Amino acid sequence: MDEKTRCAWAGEVPIYVDYHDNEWGRPTHDDRELFELLILEGAQAGLSWLTILKKREAYREAFDGFDPAKVARYDEAKVEELMANAGIVRNRRKIEAAVANARLFLDVVREFGSFDAFIWGYVGGEPIVNHWETQADVPATTPLSDRISKDLKKRGFKFVGSTIVYAYLQSIGMVNDHVADCFVYRELAGMSSDEGAS
Repeated sequence: MDEKTRCAWAGEVPIYVDYHDNEWGRPTHDDRELFELLILEGAQAGLSWLTILKKREAYREAFDGFDPAKVARYDEAKVEELMANAGIVRNRRKIEAAVANARLFLDVVREFGSFDAFIWGYVGGEPIVNHWETQADVPATTPLSDRISKDLKKRGFKFVGSTIVYAYLQSIGMVNDHVADCFVYRELAGMSSDEGAS
């Protein structure tokens, strides 16, 4: 393990460290990646994020590389196939929600031109850069996640409660919640002029 200062949650598990250093909190604008993280955050509900990261490659294979157009076409037979796949979380409600959310995701794309335009429109395209001293300071929800959760639910999305949505905003880099002494925080804070708490 190198000597870089990281957020405490990254620990020393290599898959967590890699995710923390190279992905979490870094602005994501690719619709396929935005769809992937939306589905994975929903799958995580009630489980640890480490469990999901370990299953991520199996998810990518099972869900056609998280191509929303392909997932949107899944039928009951495909759902049954996924229920038999030991590589993913075999929860029928979550699998069915992923299929339904793919269809709704495409509706949003048709309305806004891209899911990226829709979701990042909430922050004017600029990430919110918070300044937390410790992990304990980081909230589980914010008024922004409440608002987005309400909008997604109104559109019919499932597994998009405010806590899941806030984790999503962190994962896609709309919110920089790395603690202030984390090397990634300093790296990302230099990318945005929007200093201050959400």
